[in-house]
Order: sequence, then C-alpha cells, then structure tokens
Amino acid sequence: MGQPDGRAGASARCIALVGPYLSGKTTLLESIIARSGGITRQGKIADKNTVGDATPEARDHGMSVEVNVADVQFLGDTFTFVDCPGSIEFQDEAASVLTACDAAVVVCEPDQKRVPALQLILKQLEDRGIPHFLFLNKIDSFDARVREILPILQPASSKPLVLRQVPIWDNGIATGFVDLALERAFVYREHAPSEVVEMPADIKERGTEARFHMLEQLADYDDELMEQLLSDMQPPRDKVFDDLSKELREGLICPVLLGSAENGNGILRLMKALRHEVPFVDATIKRLKLENAKSAAYVMKTMYSAHGGKLSITRVLAGELADSATMLATGKEERIAGMFTLQGQDAKKRGTAKPGDTVALGRLDHIRTGDTLTTEKSGITQVSRPERPRPVFGVAIELKDRKDEVKLSAALAKLIDEDPSLILEHSKDTHQVVLWGQGEMHLRVALERLKRKYAIDATTQARQVPYKETIKKSIEIRGRHKKQSGGHGQFGDVVLSIKPLPRGSGFAFDEQITGGVVPRQFIPSVEIGVKDYLGRGPFGFPVVDVGVTLTDGSYHSVDSSDMAFRQAGRLAMSEGLPKCTPVLLEPIMSVEIAVPNEATSRINALISQRRGQILGFDARPGWPGWDLVQARMPETEIGDLIVELRSATAGVGTFVATFDHLAELTGKLADQVLANHKHAAE
Repeated sequence: MGQPDGRAGASARCIALVGPYLSGKTTLLESIIARSGGITRQGKIADKNTVGDATPEARDHGMSVEVNVADVQFLGDTFTFVDCPGSIEFQDEAASVLTACDAAVVVCEPDQKRVPALQLILKQLEDRGIPHFLFLNKIDSFDARVREILPILQPASSKPLVLRQVPIWDNGIATGFVDLALERAFVYREHAPSEVVEMPADIKERGTEARFHMLEQLADYDDELMEQLLSDMQPPRDKVFDDLSKELREGLICPVLLGSAENGNGILRLMKALRHEVPFVDATIKRLKLENAKSAAYVMKTMYSAHGGKLSITRVLAGELADSATMLATGKEERIAGMFTLQGQDAKKRGTAKPGDTVALGRLDHIRTGDTLTTEKSGITQVSRPERPRPVFGVAIELKDRKDEVKLSAALAKLIDEDPSLILEHSKDTHQVVLWGQGEMHLRVALERLKRKYAIDATTQARQVPYKETIKKSIEIRGRHKKQSGGHGQFGDVVLSIKPLPRGSGFAFDEQITGGVVPRQFIPSVEIGVKDYLGRGPFGFPVVDVGVTLTDGSYHSVDSSDMAFRQAGRLAMSEGLPKCTPVLLEPIMSVEIAVPNEATSRINALISQRRGQILGFDARPGWPGWDLVQARMPETEIGDLIVELRSATAGVGTFVATFDHLAELTGKLADQVLANHKHAAE
C-alpha cells in the first residue's frame, strides 16, 4: 500500500482531469507530461499532435470524446492522469473513471457563463467524496482580477474555494504568482521551472491579506489554528501545509491554483501540490468500502483497438496483478491476456501491477466497465457506481450496404461496451433500429467510430413517432369468407360488434354466441383475425382502445376451418373500422427538465412553442440555483428538444421523458402525419 508522504516507492496515484468543455484539460495533460519529462516537446490541439485526443474523431472535432490515460514520473512518484471529456454528452466517461481515482483536478476558465457546467462537475465530486483541486486555467487571458473571479465561481461549489496563489501582474500580463502557503513569489519562465524572486513591494500587502483569508478559511475546521489567528500568532508553515492536506482529503475545502496549461505556467506548482497533498490508494479503498479485500481492481473504461482487440483500463486497488491471472467479476471468470501501460493511444507491455497502478488488461471478453475484479475465488462485492444518464436523443440507423447486416450487431455491441451510455432499441412499433445517446454529437461520434473501426457505413433517419389510432363510433358488421376451388372450400361467417373503449383500455374481445352458430373451436381464430387487422388500421397505424364482440355467424360442416374464420374476422374489421370514425392518437410524454434558474423562463417559452403544457416548476433538490420544470409534451416535439435545450442553457440542461398517455390529434397536424406516413409507405 502507499505511504502518505509522497516519497519514492509509494504507490502510484490516479488523478482525473475534469472540467467544462474547452476549459483546457487535454492541454493541461500535455503540459504535465512535458514538464515531467515524458515528452520533449509540448503538442497543441490545433496542431493535432497531442498525446491525448489522438483518435481521428477527437482530432476532427477538436474536442475530447473519450478518456485519455498517461503515466507520469515526478520527483520519484508515479501518477496516472486520466483526462475526461468535458462535454455533457460524454459525461458518463468521467463518472466511471472517478470511481477509482484518488483525486481530481477541475480545470475551468474565469467565465461566469461556465458556472452551471462547473457546478455539474463539482457536485458529482462532492456527492462522491472525491478530493479535488480547482485549476484556474488561461490566466494569461484573464479580464478580471482573481479576487473578483472567485466570488463568481463560488456558487458552483458547496465547499469553500480556497485560493492558494495570487498572480503577479505586469502591464496586464500575468508574469508570476505568490504562493500563499510558502509566502514566496515566483516568476514564470518559458519552458522552464518558475524562478523564486523577491516579493514585489506592490503585491506584498495584497499577498498578506490573501494569505490571512486563506488561513481564516482553514481555521473554520481547525480550532488550534483559529486560536493562533485570534492571538495574532503566525502559524508554522508545516502547520499550514498539514491543514491544507488534511482538509483537502476530508473533502472540507477545494483549493484553487492558477496557471496557463498552454504556456506551461503553474504546472510544476500544481504537481507539487498533488504530490504532497493527494491521498494514496489506501484512502480510495476506504471510500469504496474495500478495506478487507485482499485482491481488488476496478474497470474504469473499456476500449477496442483496431488490431489489438479489447482492453480494459483498470485501477489496481488491492493485491498484485500479473499477466495470465484469472479474474472474477459478478460470477464471470476471465484470464488476462496481456498487461499494458497506456500513453494516450499507445499501449506498452508491462510486468506485474501493484496497488495504485492503472493498467490496461487484454481480452477480458465478458468484463464490463464498472466491474470490480478480484483474483479471490470467493468473489468480491461490486463497487456501486452512479446511475447512468437516461438517453435524450435518438436516431434510426440504416445500412448503406445490406451485406453489412451480419456485422452490424457485433459492431454495435462493441460500441456499447466501450460507451454504455449508448442504447440500442429495436422498435416494435416503427420497426426501426434506433441508437440512443446523450446528444447529437454523441451519436455522430459513435457512427464515425462504427465506420472507422468496423468499416460499416450507416446513414441516419429521423426517429419515427409511434402513432396509434382508435375509433369514435360503434358498428355491427358481418364478415364472410367463402372460397371454392375444387375439393374442400373455405367458409367462415361472423357478425362483430365493434365499439370504442376508454383511453388506455387497450383491446378487449368477447363472444355472445348461442346455439352453436359458430363452433367454439373456431372462436379463438376469429379473435386472431381481429388482432391481425388491428396491427395496421385504416390510417396504417396500430389500433388501440377497441372492444370487439362476436355476436353471430354461421359455418359449414365441411368447408369451415380455423383459417376461414380467421379470415372472416379480419375481413369484418377491415370493412367495419373505416366506418367507425377512426382518429389519430399521438403519444404524450411526461417531461421533467433540469435547468439553471436563469434559463427557466426561456424553457417555459420553449415548452409552449412545442405544444407542451407546463404543469409547474420548483427548485431542484440539492442543486442551488437550479429548477425542475414539469410538463407534458407530444413525443414528436421531443425528438430534437435536447438540441434547443442545450443551446438555451449553455450546454447543461437535460430532461427525462416517460410515456404518459395517448391524445387525439386532428386538423392540419394530423393531415401532415397521415400524408408523411402514406409517402413513406409508397
């Protein structure tokens, strides 16, 4: 197990890099690797030459679309950094990774518009008890002073944001910083460590004031420090660092560091803070309640390489793992076929993994992301993970080449294994194959991977809404099926009473036959014939909320059969239902929309524009500054709702929709639906 002093030989630590979209996480990873000597030259996203975001999808879109993993050696300690996508559409990637990380660095910009996105990330970390720093990136482009920025960002965090540094400005350019814990001034040096300089006179007073405020925040959780401050005593420097470390690990504070990932500024100071203050794997094991496990590892991510097969990115928590070891998870046994260290997309063969190490395990075919593994024959309790986000956007997929149908199912299964927030649905109502995900970009990337990795070219169509139809009038109708073509003929004769039923009743069949005019053995066949027609009514949609009663009929002792009465039942329905005033029904969904409260009025207008009915709204429990809006909306209006919702909420709004009821659709909208359906059927 690791030693909590950061010395060489201690266990490797795993740090997640998280933050809002475009905040600079991948650039920070690149800068960390460069500053620690892992690469000789720092790459750039624009130049498409970074260690992270090396897949074609990431580089084509200029954004992270999956996690990036890299090991770093720093002052004798090993760190694994896992760079997580910032877009809410890929949020499930981070959720799995964070489970087994020792800490997180939240990368953000000094932008008030990004506060809701920052809150999404900080709340997840707070709820899960994961220690975290805030790295205020792009200091070189700040338009406001740090003392003005922190009050803007504080509402995103339920923990105090504790400023650890103040910048040194020269003609509006950040040239260095004052470390408030060390009480030293540093000047940035290009491609080199910052240099200690004498404290500038014009910043000394501000630094003293900022340091005292930092100590006051720490003293809120330390009575001894509070007494020292009240007595005007300067606490020892070691005492300050001990408090910073202790309160970080206990999740009481969120320390804030400054820098510029692109310019490499503030990186070594961040690394030193991580080295001295982040807990080791011991604390993570305790958080996951695995203290008694002799062997435990957690699968953070599954990936399929083009030629190397399946890799399971796994954090070793307890015990050692060797190649060819047999792993057990949820009753499934798998033998490791290769153990690797990852550096972006590059996998390098390695030896035995110790507690704290993050490795890629080869060909664990039945192991999934989120599984807890062990070498113990008795198995292990599975670590719980946050509930996966519900899908909010779906597209129907069709193949350009029909011969790819055999490969499609296997390829989609691998895509979903890599990204479990994708869901595949075979719609029984519309007969479409629908791929569901977290947004337009999420599905676009999935289909690009499908083409690149598996050579399957698929097109997308709008997802069809499962309309239904019903009737408004009752009727009694006779259906007679008679056919003679030599030998035994076919004869079935029925009289059906057809009537509408209350909404939501479905289908009911009854019979009132007397005198044996329809032999009892043929009555089930009549019901089957009725159901045959109800699958596609006068408008071409499934018919619901209809009651049918068999009241009369006749038979032939030789020519009557099950098939004849089935045909008679279907014929009666096909002639009778168009006379029952058929009407179109559209599905109405119950929708709960979560948005920052400054966007609530825009969302209410959006709901009304989409034929929705607002039922009310209230504060979102446990989410300061957020609302939950309840509404009912037609399913057809929800198809692309997430696109407009995200646009209106700076990318953070989301919703959950569940079927509520069917409602009658008339007028021009119904005419348009019927015309489109007829055109599609031609």
